[in-house]
Amino acid sequence: MNYRHLTPSMSLLLAFEAAARHESYTRAAVELSLTQSAVSRQVQALEQQLGLSLFRREGRQVQLTDVGRLYQRELSEALGRIRSATLQALAYQSGVGTLRLATLPTFGSKWLLPRLNAFYQAHPGMLVHIHSRIEPINFDTSEIDAAIAVAHHDLPNLICHRLHAEELVVILPPQPDETVDWSPSRISEQLLLNVANNPHAWGEWFSHHGLAHRAMRLGPSFELTSHLIQAVRAGIGIGVVPRILVAEELAKGELFSPGPAFASQRSYYLVYPPRNEALPSLRAFRSWLLEQI
Repeated sequence: MNYRHLTPSMSLLLAFEAAARHESYTRAAVELSLTQSAVSRQVQALEQQLGLSLFRREGRQVQLTDVGRLYQRELSEALGRIRSATLQALAYQSGVGTLRLATLPTFGSKWLLPRLNAFYQAHPGMLVHIHSRIEPINFDTSEIDAAIAVAHHDLPNLICHRLHAEELVVILPPQPDETVDWSPSRISEQLLLNVANNPHAWGEWFSHHGLAHRAMRLGPSFELTSHLIQAVRAGIGIGVVPRILVAEELAKGELFSPGPAFASQRSYYLVYPPRNEALPSLRAFRSWLLEQI
C-alpha cells in the first residue's frame, strides 16, 4: 500500500471536512475563503484519490454518504489533535499561554469572572478567552480547549476534574412579612420556575421533602439561570437554583431562601480532551481553579 495514497494533502482534507460539517459547499467556501467551485474540485480530487464516494449530489445539495460520515468523524478528531499540537508549540515558543474556555453563562458571570483577576495576577501574560455555552461541547469540531460543565457523572472520552457537588436552594423575593411560614407544603403550592438545562430540579426537591410530584405547578422555563433569578426578583414565581450562583444575593438580602440547601444529583466539572492535557495554559488554569474550589 502506498502511504502517500493514504495521506491526502491538507488542502483536500480541510475542504472535505468543512463541506462535510456543513453539508454545503457554499458554507464551506465562505469558511475557507475559497470559491464554491474550488471546494467542489478539491472534494472531487479527494474522492478520486481515495476511490470513494464521500457525498451524494442532488442538484445543488450535497449529503454525506455512510463512508463519508465515517471519514468525517475520524478526520475531525485528527484535525483537532493537529490544531492542539500547533497551539502547544506556539504557546511554548512564545511563553504566553492562551486558553479558550467554555463555561455555563451564569456560573461564568457570578462565580468565575469575579475571581479571574487573581488568576491573571498569578500568571501574567496568560489569556483566558471565555465562551458561554449551555449545550455540551464537541471538542472535535470546535476550537474550545476546556469547559466548565455540570453533569451527573464523568463524561466519556474526556478528562474530568470534579470541582464540587451542586447544592440547590429555593429562592423567593425578599420577604417583608417574616411571620409567613414557608413550609415545604406551602412552597409546593406556588408557581415553580424552571431552567431548561435542569428540568428535574423541582422533582428532586419534591422527592427530598417527600411530596407528591403531581402537586407541582410548573411555570415558565428559562434558558439561563440568571433570567430565572431576575424573574423571581420580579415576583413571577419561585425557583430552585444552585446555591453558588445566588450566594451574594442571599447575603445582601436581595433574595430570600426559606430553608437549607440540599444536594442535587449533579456536580460541576472541568473537562477537556486528553490531547489538551499538556497545554501550558490549561495546566496553569487547572491548578488555580482546583485551589479556588
